[in-house]
Amino acid sequence: MHRRTRITIAVVIVVLLLLAGAIYLRRIAPPEAARLLPESEGIVYLNLRPLRARTHFEQHPVAHSPDYQRFIDATGIVFERDIDEAAFALHRMPNPKGPNGAVAFSEVFVGHFDGRRLMKWLSSAAASQETYAGHTIYSIPSDSRTVRVAVIGYDIVAASNAPTAEQIHSMLDRYRTAALPFSGSSLLAEHYSDVPLLSFAWGIGQIALPLSDNGGVSVLGMRLPLAADSTFIASLSWVGRIHLRIEDIAPSDAAAAGAAQALQAILSFVRAADSTATGSLGDPDVRAMLASAQIVHRKNRAVLTATLPADLIGKLISNPQQPDLPTAQDTTTK
Repeated sequence: MHRRTRITIAVVIVVLLLLAGAIYLRRIAPPEAARLLPESEGIVYLNLRPLRARTHFEQHPVAHSPDYQRFIDATGIVFERDIDEAAFALHRMPNPKGPNGAVAFSEVFVGHFDGRRLMKWLSSAAASQETYAGHTIYSIPSDSRTVRVAVIGYDIVAASNAPTAEQIHSMLDRYRTAALPFSGSSLLAEHYSDVPLLSFAWGIGQIALPLSDNGGVSVLGMRLPLAADSTFIASLSWVGRIHLRIEDIAPSDAAAAGAAQALQAILSFVRAADSTATGSLGDPDVRAMLASAQIVHRKNRAVLTATLPADLIGKLISNPQQPDLPTAQDTTTK
């Protein structure tokens, strides 16, 4: 009798330990939306729930374009209200000036959808359909590209505008193993551990994608002091305040030191300009962010950190960008 009791207690302890281990692994694993993404050069992830809770950006009125309004009327989906998570994979195109542009995107959206209304709209918009891994893929013409869309779960939609169906097929394949906590792309496996805990928005990948220009990195025509083959890890996390962290992983210690020095010079210049500026730079929240910014150099990494006032986040997203929807066909007449 005592022996059976000891065996029972031991089995219960083992089960509890296994359950605790599984829960721990799930907590430190990348979000499922990011794990579903195919191989890529860059990944961006957004968890909109905490942003929505703190800024209520979905309550700000937004003027919708006619195409977007037709999509809302047909599906009932309003992106700023109904999307909880979004993950994007960035794919470098071999010919930046080709019909597919410099970068293609694969996307996973998690939220609240009326599946029947959404699939009815997709069916009417699609030029063709394909069945793969038990799911229907809708191919929708959009300018010079084809957007492939699949509803892969009651609350998950995957899409890709890559030239071939390889990426959307990969996402459907990954969905079958999504329960595994460390499934996902090689980029995610290599760098997700560098993303700070409690981050509700983050990006990882090659810094030059899609900002490279003749071997350098440029934004709005300004060349940045970053190596084109650098990797970035950027994040927004909540630690009693919104904490911004951007880490540049350079190809060498010397390149990281040079980037840190140049970025410090740029930061000093912006701070000096801010002292007499009006408009956005004269905004007190922007000024507070600049005052909190710090740049440090550690071996082959240059790290910028700053504190973002919650009001600044609210200002930045009070007028969210509307999604680009396929417009090559008038779905209301089909």
